[in-house]
Amino acid sequence: MAQAPDRTLARPTDAASLARDHVDDGVAPEVGVPAEGAPPPPAEDLPRHVAVIMDGNRRWARSKGITEFEGHAAGVEAVRRILQHAVRRGVPMLTLYAFSRENWARSDDEVAGLFDLLARAIAGETDELAAQSVRVRMLGRLEELPDETRQTIEDALARTAAGTRLQLNVAWNYGGRTELVDAFRRIAASGVPVDQVDEQTIGEALYTAGLPDPDLVIRTGGEQRISNFLIWQSAYAELWFTDCLWPDFGPDTFDEALLEFARRSRRFGR
Repeated sequence: MAQAPDRTLARPTDAASLARDHVDDGVAPEVGVPAEGAPPPPAEDLPRHVAVIMDGNRRWARSKGITEFEGHAAGVEAVRRILQHAVRRGVPMLTLYAFSRENWARSDDEVAGLFDLLARAIAGETDELAAQSVRVRMLGRLEELPDETRQTIEDALARTAAGTRLQLNVAWNYGGRTELVDAFRRIAASGVPVDQVDEQTIGEALYTAGLPDPDLVIRTGGEQRISNFLIWQSAYAELWFTDCLWPDFGPDTFDEALLEFARRSRRFGR
């Protein structure tokens, strides 16, 4: 009998490892929509890291006939609700896209108001975050922020550093392409030979170094794009979009996203 040909492949050294522990048959798990008040999927079906593009504050304000600043303030209240709910649900990491570098194109009044709102929100919430064992981390070019805002942020980072229940990452003055530019500059400055730069090298130079990639990216406000948010880290994230404007986004809508995530079959190209 002829011997079967050897089909062993010479794999790239940085290729993904073979899947050995889990065989995915492509069939999504049976996850139904629970009755009102029923629990969400079990912990093993929840994402470890949820990232949220919070969109719609200004449109929400216009629909209410109020100022855009009041819309942003309502958005802060939505952050508080979702943060508390993420803790209840046992989601260990939450990243919020709060201010992009593109947002500098807005009026001076709006940008200054957003910085002031951030500083007041952090100052007012730091004690509660520390009490709830929530650790805060900021992602972005913080050196470009006003001194007072930066000092408030640094104080919050120090006072919540021991938190272990949930990590809250706030992307402020953040842009995914800017993050890659900064990462490549760090790598170049470190003197790493070009032929030794790999995905791990780049990952360790990003703002998110040491953090797991997001499993689920949620965008509110009806748009269906990631808008320069975690563009390296979201390569295999599940995307979930909703028409709900951010100030109206609450625990029920968050649970809808968690349920949809649990229904999906993640194969990572395998």
